[in-house]
Amino acid sequence: MKEFIVWIKILSYLIEPLIKIGHLEIEFPGGEVRTFGQASDSKVKVTINDFKTLRSLVLTPDPALGEAYMDKSIIIEDDNLYDLLSLLAKNISNQPDSRLSKFLAVNSKLRFWFQKSNLPTRSKKNVEHHYDLSPELYKLFLDEDQQYSCAFFQKKDDSLEQAQINKKQHISKKLLLEPGMTVLDIGCGWGGLSLSLAKHYDVNVLGITLSEEQKLIAEARASKEGLQDKVSFKILDYRTDCGTFDRIVSVGMFEHVGTRNYIDYFEAIRNKLKKNGIALIHTIGRMAPPGNNSPWLDKYIFPGGYSPALSEMVASVEKNYLCITDVEVWRLHYAKTLRHWHSRFTENEKLIREIYGDRFCRMWRYYLISSEISFRYYQHVVFQVQITKEQEAVPLTRNYLY
Repeated sequence: MKEFIVWIKILSYLIEPLIKIGHLEIEFPGGEVRTFGQASDSKVKVTINDFKTLRSLVLTPDPALGEAYMDKSIIIEDDNLYDLLSLLAKNISNQPDSRLSKFLAVNSKLRFWFQKSNLPTRSKKNVEHHYDLSPELYKLFLDEDQQYSCAFFQKKDDSLEQAQINKKQHISKKLLLEPGMTVLDIGCGWGGLSLSLAKHYDVNVLGITLSEEQKLIAEARASKEGLQDKVSFKILDYRTDCGTFDRIVSVGMFEHVGTRNYIDYFEAIRNKLKKNGIALIHTIGRMAPPGNNSPWLDKYIFPGGYSPALSEMVASVEKNYLCITDVEVWRLHYAKTLRHWHSRFTENEKLIREIYGDRFCRMWRYYLISSEISFRYYQHVVFQVQITKEQEAVPLTRNYLY
């Protein structure tokens, strides 16, 4: 019982000065209830079921909170995970000097120094962990084209389907495509972008992936659409020699490269890009100094993943003597995308539970909601970086985009 009291006091010590926005009520093992924040605000109530969970939440808040939600060792009233994570994020992001924020920052710096390098064998294993799940899962929450990356909401009421079309069109404009050009799509996923470029711009595309499942689906789609002579898909690491191309595009893949490989990655871009070629890198990033990703996300969803600071990308581009000709920052577009995905996931949750079970559903819900929160409150964004070898490879103004 004494040990219970110690851990309750420590967690309260970290949380009490943090909660300035909202009202958090925690029921601890043994039945003691403590409240934090403004009683007049809407309340989020959490019950911690056992001592082991309490101790883990103090020592390693991340991944402990996500794991406790998956295992039901914490219970959120009305299962309102979004409100709990929003409440915590609003307070942490507004109080970088709070005790809990400093504690999390120390943990973050320690983990950053141990950031893994994604060698080819590790990269393939990491991809298989996430992308070789049942194709039926992704069909149940993605758009019809199975675009598993940030959509582009040009209008407030754009549907997910329209926003993903907007994204592909915007990328196409930045590539300045002409009929007959060769395009390398690094991290091609299920082939949606590759097929769109070939179909609408009459270019020849090589899509590369490390996922056997994605390759099979992409090839079937190409055959069905009669594009097998314009598009091919291969299992290849980006470091592998596969020729030179007029254009290179990479959407949602750079996050899996690993910080120690950034220079090698842009060296591969330089070696594969023709003299007057254009490359476009579309990646999740952070409007903050270099850090690390969530340990929970690394363990359960994206092993080896990392959202770079723009400074990390730019330094590696410069060391390869490439020209950055355009940078665009998409701020809340991914938050909106994730909200759509979560809504569709919820609509189909009964079917998904039949395939994977309840714990998987809780894990996936935590992934989608916590990711949305990261884009709303933790300075996560999407960077689109246009790169060339020659300054004059693209027009001197951005008028060609509009």
